[in-house]
Amino acid sequence: MAKSKIKRQRTPKSILKLPDLEQSKSAVLNILTSPSSQRTYDHGIREFIEGHSLERGLSFNVL
Repeated sequence: MAKSKIKRQRTPKSILKLPDLEQSKSAVLNILTSPSSQRTYDHGIREFIEGHSLERGLSFNVL
């Protein structure tokens, strides 16, 4: 008899670290078609990450 496979759901990460943030940033920037928008969003995201990491460390808690 064949055993049925039970798919496990991956639990989302509760803390994002720098590699995760870079992947998320790339995903956002890749959907933008305008080079000007890409530059503006990249700048804003980098400033946000740098400001947050100086205050609380290099991770984000996800609610």
